[in-house]
Amino acid sequence: MEIILKQDVQNLGFKDDVVTVKPGYGRNFLIPQGLAVLATPSAKKVLAENLKQKAHKEAKVVADAKSLAEALKALDIKITAKAGGEKLFGSVTNADLAVVLEKNGHSIDKKFITSGIVKRTGKYNASVRLHRDVIVDLAYEIVAEQA
Repeated sequence: MEIILKQDVQNLGFKDDVVTVKPGYGRNFLIPQGLAVLATPSAKKVLAENLKQKAHKEAKVVADAKSLAEALKALDIKITAKAGGEKLFGSVTNADLAVVLEKNGHSIDKKFITSGIVKRTGKYNASVRLHRDVIVDLAYEIVAEQA
């Protein structure tokens, strides 16, 4: 079954992609949730016309994402957390990283940050997806809070 995605769906595709899925997944989940529409010939023509119109706007969005990526690479991120030795009391997650980026003036949703759950002090890397074509590796350090 071919469908056109109306939103980004993790592990499936991005908005306006035409993808093939199993009929039950499309009919029972994607279409009722409003995540996709059936890929009929008329819907494909409408999609092609919309993509032509979006191409110029998309170039500006990609340029903005690349400039934001350069700004993020220049940041020196240090997250302070309570720790006993090297082991943290609790953990540092994508949400914590999003809060630190917000304090530095970059509003990025936590669902676009992939770092995993960190439970020790040290240096780590996170992957930040700013656009489907722009993914930046962000280096950060977790340090123990001083008493």
